[in-house]
Amino acid sequence: MQTIGFIGAYDKTDLILYLAKILTTLNYKVLIVDTTVTQKARYIVPAINPTKKYITEFERIDVAVGFDSFLDIKNYIGINDVVALEYDFALVDIDNAENVERFNVVQNSKNFFVTGFDVYSLKRGLEALSELKDTIKLIKILFSEKMLKEEDEYLNYLALGYKIEWEELKLCFPLELGDKSVIIENQIISRIKLRNLSEQYKEGLIYIIENITNQNIANIRKAFKTIEKEG
Repeated sequence: MQTIGFIGAYDKTDLILYLAKILTTLNYKVLIVDTTVTQKARYIVPAINPTKKYITEFERIDVAVGFDSFLDIKNYIGINDVVALEYDFALVDIDNAENVERFNVVQNSKNFFVTGFDVYSLKRGLEALSELKDTIKLIKILFSEKMLKEEDEYLNYLALGYKIEWEELKLCFPLELGDKSVIIENQIISRIKLRNLSEQYKEGLIYIIENITNQNIANIRKAFKTIEKEG
């Protein structure tokens, strides 16, 4: 199982759901783990009987809420710690230092730092990495209206003193009203639809999938088109 960390205080639940949808369409078995303080997945992912901790299935994606470690998930499922979870990918949403340590994110296959450029997202997102004992490699996923060079430089400045090694790859997503409208509509109807997202947002999703799977880009685009045809 490849574990992919999505770290930061910025709202990234919908982004992770969209990535998981593409992965399942590529026939990967996917688990999303929402370890955040707000537990947004609890509110936007349908669940028949939500309790303090649970795993629910949504559009062939398993979504785990309320767990504080993979051992906790294994205990819930009823398997021994030495037995591997039967997923190809675990996408872990983290926004606090405690769970950065509990989920041992430094050992992940890949880690992304997801942020906008409001000061809260920047500072609180970095705060989640404040207790690291070892250096972590991070790929930036940046949400911005204009994607100014000065914004990225400010992030780099704030990150000084943290045990972070930024990867050369940097992914930029637009802050467009159209994308926000699609995201809200998907939440209301409890579906994952990608057709009306902006082209820049779509390309960002495709590029992340290519980065974590090493799949041929043509296969990923074919999977994306399959999702778009669903509605």
